Amino acid sequence: MERSVEIADNPLRLAAGKERRFKLSQAGRKTALGYLFLSPFLILFIMFTVVPVVQSIYLSFTYYNMLQPAKWVGLSNYSVLFLEDDIFIKSIKNTFVFAIIGGPLSYCLSFLLAWIINTLRAKMLFSLAFYVPSITSGIALSIVWLYIFSGDRYGLLNNLLLSWGMISEPILWTTDPDTIMPVIIIVSLWMSMGTGFLVFLAGLQNVSPELYEAGSIDGISSRFQELWYITLPLMKPQLLFGAVNSIVAAFGVFDIAVAIAGMPSPNYAGHTIISHLFDYAFIRFELGYASAIAVFLFFLTFGLGRLVMKLLSSKDL
Repeated sequence: MERSVEIADNPLRLAAGKERRFKLSQAGRKTALGYLFLSPFLILFIMFTVVPVVQSIYLSFTYYNMLQPAKWVGLSNYSVLFLEDDIFIKSIKNTFVFAIIGGPLSYCLSFLLAWIINTLRAKMLFSLAFYVPSITSGIALSIVWLYIFSGDRYGLLNNLLLSWGMISEPILWTTDPDTIMPVIIIVSLWMSMGTGFLVFLAGLQNVSPELYEAGSIDGISSRFQELWYITLPLMKPQLLFGAVNSIVAAFGVFDIAVAIAGMPSPNYAGHTIISHLFDYAFIRFELGYASAIAVFLFFLTFGLGRLVMKLLSSKDL
């Protein structure tokens, strides 16, 4: 009796199995279609990001000058980099000073301006005004700033300070090692209203006004309470993107530093990691040593980016 019932149930089981296989194959086709649409990006990403990173890691263990085949030297480049290259150590210090001061300032300033502009009526006009410097060439903007920070008495800032009696002689803003880094940070802040600024502005505009109305009913009485209890928690994806973007931009400073202080800068006061990399890669053509610098910078920014992602991300993302 039990066997006959089992045989009778077999067609139903076979039909259910076929249906499951059909659903699985249908899901597989959707997955394959998704990867098909992703394939152009994946191919370009692998060709222009993954392959160069792997190649740089390999070249960092070699001596390579573009004229001769790469010669394996092991950890020699890294030992020279960290134990004998005093200029590289100074470039790390300068880069960290810039990143610690300029990075958070740029991040907070971008969010603050986006928050203020979001409350204005002419937000599109103000957004364009703050975004334009980020898409303008750093070399072009540095010409304007070099006039402002000119070291003679005809420079705009020196002229104002002299006329107000605040200084007795012109300050050599771009040649004095003590003032080079502050000038670079100021110019970089002016040009930092880029992608992060637009992402913050878009995130602020996506917060539903109904949430603020519900918050006012629950006892929120000021704009800062709205910002802390409603806006910031809902903008974690945008805050995360802006933080990672600020880290990459802070550790990648180069063109502004070179345009302001020259290459090399006086007493290497504006020398950054990217400047050191550029020096060995495109001036001395020691590509193995330059690759070691690039690998160090890659793992440094990658590690800091993962740390920020762990701090700002949540299970809701």
